[in-house]
Amino acid sequence: MARDAVDLVLEQWARARPDLDASPMGILGRLSRATRIAERELKALFAEFGLERGEFDVLATLRRAAPPGGMTAGMLARSSMVTSGAVTNRLDRLVAKGYVTREVDPANRRTVVVALTPAGRELIDRAVTAHVDNEQRILAGLDRDRRDDLAAALRTLLLSLGDEAHDAGTADED
Repeated sequence: MARDAVDLVLEQWARARPDLDASPMGILGRLSRATRIAERELKALFAEFGLERGEFDVLATLRRAAPPGGMTAGMLARSSMVTSGAVTNRLDRLVAKGYVTREVDPANRRTVVVALTPAGRELIDRAVTAHVDNEQRILAGLDRDRRDDLAAALRTLLLSLGDEAHDAGTADED
């Protein structure tokens, strides 16, 4: 059986501290390494579309979750779980590129509504198709059953850590 870099670390700990159950390092170390490798691959793909990861996330959120007319910046922040300042910076870049608009809501002058432009919608539709193809390539080493098992195990782990879904569209408006 082939060994990965984490196997070596676990073997070293077994020799150095045979009294220590280092098996959690095997799981979390592999998650960390897999995340770094996948992030590198995702970053390269987003760059092909002239986007950074956060910009892709905003465009994708608007494409998949925005009601007709757009979303507030607060809804975007909640959906992406980043600070409102980070969303503002991403929006500034996307407005400058012509992919989103930011308009004051005439019904509530304190609320800003963000929406995709036609160019933004066309870009995200192309980018998300390439993104899913890229993720399929990254996961090609796992057959469908292993992917399903891994997804279920990771969902269980995340829920046990308090990571529950909250629909950003149902939260109070900004």
